[in-house]
Amino acid sequence: MIKISNVSKTFTLHNQGAASIQVLHDVNLSVQSGECVALTGQSGSGKSTLMRLIYGNYKAQSGQIMVDNVDLVTAEAREVIRIRRDGLGYVSQFLRVVPRVPALQVVAEPLRAIGVAEEIALERAAELLSRLNIPETLWSLSPTTFSGGEQQRVNIARGFAHPYPAMLLDEPTASLDPVNRAVVLDLILDAKKRGAAIVGIFHDTGARQQICDREIDVGQFTAAEVA
Repeated sequence: MIKISNVSKTFTLHNQGAASIQVLHDVNLSVQSGECVALTGQSGSGKSTLMRLIYGNYKAQSGQIMVDNVDLVTAEAREVIRIRRDGLGYVSQFLRVVPRVPALQVVAEPLRAIGVAEEIALERAAELLSRLNIPETLWSLSPTTFSGGEQQRVNIARGFAHPYPAMLLDEPTASLDPVNRAVVLDLILDAKKRGAAIVGIFHDTGARQQICDREIDVGQFTAAEVA
């Protein structure tokens, strides 16, 4: 479960005389196990900011963000890292990996991080790469050499390797061909069936309608006031 209570976020513009902009104000949102909620709203409404707040990349000025019974607003850095490792997955739009690490190892890494045996982790990674139509001839190569679409699918495989109880999805079907788009939607539906609480940004209207249970217009929480 993901529960957001009375969360506000303000940015200080140090290059503009320390002006402050309140981007989000009094956000309240609960996402239950097995539920997928889509964040909607115009560009600049704060969708990505809210995702980064949930993941702990940004710190809110007030309120609570509860994931796995931990308040990420007040949690220490090591606790945020633990939550990301054990309980909160994030499929971003871009794959960030260490050069020269093979794709198979990249996908298996989240499982090894929680103590899964190497053989089992690699089997799960191979299963996902196959499902996402990454040729086996590429598995031993670094994803940094892959096409953009192949990198995206490796990123998705990595994000779904561990059965996280909560997940954040940032445009998971963007730029995918119809075949792989269908695979990703099935992965999301599988995650819902096992009880994952999911928050996502989906500009793909068809995908949003197929997998999301609710839509939340983040614009209702926008309060762009400059002080």
